Amino acid sequence: MTISIIGAGPGGLTCARILQQHGVPVTVYDRDPHPRARNQGGTLDLHADDGQLALREAGLLDEFFALARPEGQEMRKLDPLGRLLEHHVPAEGEMFKPEIDRGQLRGLLLDSLKPDTVHWGRTLDRVEAPGRLRFTDGGTVETDLVIGADGAWSRVRPAVSAAVPGYTGITFLEAWFDDVRNAHPELAELVGQGSAMAADGERCLFAQRNSGDHIRVYIIQRLPADWIGSSSDVRGRLLDAFSDWSPSLLRMITDNDGPYVDRPLFALPVPHTWEHRPWVTLLGDAAHLMPPLGVGANLAMLDACELALALAGSATLDEAVRVYEATMLPRSAEIARQLENGAQGLLDLD
Repeated sequence: MTISIIGAGPGGLTCARILQQHGVPVTVYDRDPHPRARNQGGTLDLHADDGQLALREAGLLDEFFALARPEGQEMRKLDPLGRLLEHHVPAEGEMFKPEIDRGQLRGLLLDSLKPDTVHWGRTLDRVEAPGRLRFTDGGTVETDLVIGADGAWSRVRPAVSAAVPGYTGITFLEAWFDDVRNAHPELAELVGQGSAMAADGERCLFAQRNSGDHIRVYIIQRLPADWIGSSSDVRGRLLDAFSDWSPSLLRMITDNDGPYVDRPLFALPVPHTWEHRPWVTLLGDAAHLMPPLGVGANLAMLDACELALALAGSATLDEAVRVYEATMLPRSAEIARQLENGAQGLLDLD
């Protein structure tokens, strides 16, 4: 059988690794021209009961722990005046959800795969019925099973579902800070080794340590999805919105290195299900895009693990996809219901 995975993110690569561990051939297609074509984003906390479980099955848990930052589990909650309200310091040996940069996790998974598993620079245009992949370069691939691990705007999803992500009403504006111990010592002290957040119910500043002495800040507000396109003075508008906040917190808005990056939050309808088809399925954000509340990458990797094990242990592709979806769909629907209005929680300290 031929198995094709669309998307070389944590979910797609985890699935490919576990399949190869069980001797199942697989090919991954990704639109990036090469592995280092773009920044992979911030840091992830991989949980012991899903993300780490998948890495254990992939035979990569020790390598993960060698890269992970358990000190990144530190969390500080502040009020808008910069006063400390709560402070979680991880206990010695605490490894329930250590942090790892997305780029480091991707590198770990890529290095574990057989050479030429990932075909770079292949952007999927659509899935042609059934089992034919059409790429934007005009090429086609025949496959017995296509796995959509291609994220929020999946090109595989239309093969099983007409659902499209909708705007949650909450937007992130990302700001980067480099060489923070030397260039931004006050911010480094404020954030500590993990994360720090302040919120007032309408807006939030969330700062997160990354490896290599970097910090990412997410400026979170309830705004129209296209607000930044209509604003000629983004920083001025932000300072107006946060005008009564502490100067120490306002550094997260004014002192960043480089431009802001606009990241409006989208989510799929709840529940998102589809009629079974034996030649195509989805995992991760392609299947159940939710607000970023610590579950996305972990669920994607758990999906990938369970799908790979089902494929390795079933007599037919039809049986394997049925076994996988019978667990994944109700689980993701239940979690999505719990988080359906969770984007609002990003603006609160509770």
